[in-house]
Amino acid sequence: MRLVLWDVDGTLVDSAGIGPDAFPLAFERTVGRPAAELPEMAGRTDHEIGLETLERNGIEEPERLWPEFARQLAAALAELEPAMRERGRALPGAHDAIAALAEASGVVQSLLTGNLKPNAAVKLGAFGLLLPALDLEIGAYGSDDRHRPTLVSIARERTATRHGQAPEQTVLIGDTPLDVAAGRGGGARVVGVATGLYGAEALAEAGADVVLGDLLDTEAVLAAVLASAEEGAHA
Repeated sequence: MRLVLWDVDGTLVDSAGIGPDAFPLAFERTVGRPAAELPEMAGRTDHEIGLETLERNGIEEPERLWPEFARQLAAALAELEPAMRERGRALPGAHDAIAALAEASGVVQSLLTGNLKPNAAVKLGAFGLLLPALDLEIGAYGSDDRHRPTLVSIARERTATRHGQAPEQTVLIGDTPLDVAAGRGGGARVVGVATGLYGAEALAEAGADVVLGDLLDTEAVLAAVLASAEEGAHA
């Protein structure tokens, strides 16, 4: 069995920058005042971003407020979904790549993302990517752990519980060096996709096993994902 874990933002969807808008809303609804400062968000888990938002705005013991912040964050993004759907898009080839991998023998697909689980579902649903082939129950999310490499182990453990065996290979597909680092740190093979802010060279330098320019060539996606661990390094 091969576990394929998709990143969401910049890999499967372009949410038109709407996602970060949920953080100041969540902060104000949790704390009762506007946030004066927001942290860098790209490639980080919602948990990390939420805690730093609270810390930067003078909240001591931010973990104490995290459960309420997370609840408000999910509610805020759900409210922003119509604007996201209007301004964003599924990235070209994403739907066909997921569908093609669903036909491959022994492949199980899910998500590995810094998004909270409900927020990942909102983003996929906005663009028609909430497909049966993606088993969200075995994925790993920013609501599970603030450190991305740990998410690979969480997804593998959930897959083993659900399917009665651990995956023989795990493949992470992402668009940032942080995705690559998470995959490598978690023992996954990594397919970099240069559809976000980083080019192919940056993803290769970060250690991706294979780098694709985009997801448009379904056969190339299949070849990259289904290669053995020894094949295709930095192709």
